[in-house]
Formats: sequence, C-alpha cells, structure tokens
Amino acid sequence: MRTLVLGAGAVGGYFGGRLAEAGEDVTFLVRPARAALLDRHGLRIESPLGDARMPVKTATAPTLAGSFDTVLLTAKHYDLDDAIAAIRPAIGPNTAIAPLLNGLIHLDRLDAAFGQERVLGGVANIGATVAPDGVVRHLVPMAALTFGERSGIVSDRVRALVEAFTRAQVSVAASGNIMQAMWEKYIIIVTLGGMACLMRGTIGEIMAATDGEALMLGLLSETEAIATASGYPPRPEHQALCRTMLTARGSNFTASMHRDVEAGLKTEKDAILGDMLARARRLGVAAPLLRTAFCHLDVYERRREARA
Repeated sequence: MRTLVLGAGAVGGYFGGRLAEAGEDVTFLVRPARAALLDRHGLRIESPLGDARMPVKTATAPTLAGSFDTVLLTAKHYDLDDAIAAIRPAIGPNTAIAPLLNGLIHLDRLDAAFGQERVLGGVANIGATVAPDGVVRHLVPMAALTFGERSGIVSDRVRALVEAFTRAQVSVAASGNIMQAMWEKYIIIVTLGGMACLMRGTIGEIMAATDGEALMLGLLSETEAIATASGYPPRPEHQALCRTMLTARGSNFTASMHRDVEAGLKTEKDAILGDMLARARRLGVAAPLLRTAFCHLDVYERRREARA
C-alpha cells in the first residue's frame, strides 16, 4: 500500500514514522524546511514505546507526483484549505483519505473537496509534540488508531490500512461505528482542551485547585449533553473512562491546545470548541462553561493577532 502522510508533526510524524520503520511505502508531504531537516537527519522519534530514527521519503508541493492508495491527513484545522490543495495531485481514482484531525467539522470540507465516498473516519489517541530540533516526542505510553467507513461497513481499504499499522506494531482497530468513536474523542478533546486552556494547567494542577474537579466534570457533562442531543450519546464505558482520566490526581497530561497557548501559538479554537458551541446553540443545549472557555480562547487569539 502506497501511503502519503500530510505533515510530519506530532501525529503524522509518529504514526507515519512507525509505518516507515516497518518498511511500508510511505512518503511525507511537508514544507521545504521540514523536508530539508528530514532529508538531513531522518525522522527521529523519542517514545516510551521505543525510540526510532530512519531515513524517510519526502515530497513538497512542487515535487509531489503520482497518486497514492491512502492519504493520511494530519493537518491542523486552520491549515486545512492549504492541505486540501496540497494533496489534490495525489488523489487517484481509488485513493482513500484518512483524516486524523480532532473534531468533526473537517469531514464536511473534505467531502465537498473530494466526495464523501473517498473520506474515511479516523481517530488518533496520542500525546506527542515536535521539539525545536524536529524530534517527534511521544509523551505518554498511549498511541492508538481507529479507522472506519462512515457508512458503518468494514471495507477492504479499511482492512488494508489496519493491516499496515498492525505490521508496524501500532495499536489499531477497524470500527463499524466510527462516528460514535469520533464523537467520543470529541467529548474528551473539548473538555480537556477547554479546561486546560481556561485554567492554564494540567489535569493534576486543575484537580489540586479549589473547585477544579467540579468545573472539569461540569464541562464534561455539557459536552456529553451536546453529543447526546446530536444522536451520539457516549457509551457507559466511555463515560467511566473520561471521569477517571480527567480527574486523575497528579496527572501531568494536558491538551495540545494548552501547549499551543503556553507557547503563544495559534489554536484550533474555532474548529474544536467553537464548532461544539455552535452545535449546542443549534440544538438548544445550555453550555455556560463551554461558552466561557471559548470566550477565553477568543480573547487570547485576538490579543495574539493584534501583537503579530
């Protein structure tokens, strides 16, 4: 299977790197500076599941040639228009697009650009970042993927994708209900991202604060209510997982959006918190904590843009 990975950041670098490490045919579509770094030093991964360093094939927008069986899309939401334009030359008659973005709003844009029949559902569960020297740093011993057809069938192309990651020794599953899985990931991302950015702290730091647990669980209840009103009530096992993970005393886990805020970077506030809030308003679901968290990030982004 010939795979194009859009981006070699935290998600694309880790999962694409594991495919390349296993000998799969992988090309990373990256910007020129990242391509030069990868060409010079190879792709470097530091992980509690095992470090890796390997030469990888790279392409930039002007050098991308030929179609691919699968495009693994790992762009940030605010770069999605550029990503769509970048991968368009790689899309052949039978190419499957497997997005690993958080949230849901990207599905509509990819459907409009390439047709719904090409676009799979996908969920990535990983905590990772890219260091200034280009090393992909995997932060916790959790790295798992789920793929599925949004129609609910388990197709040959999903099986092929799962088999490739299985050969790469990545925890991966095919889902017959990928939209449920995406909604449940969305619940976690909005709750953790919203609270971590609002409180500027890790889970453990929030839990140590007065009312930290109550506020975390309050936002979780809001996001679960929005998912339920949207037709995707979280399953009991997911509810239990969320409450355990998001209230863990001493946990140093946080959201990538919080790391972006701490670094003064642009965030995905509109596609993550903003889209969830828009759904709440359309459905008439009260979400005062979500409104507060989104407003906080809106103020942050406006100040950031004013200083740019």
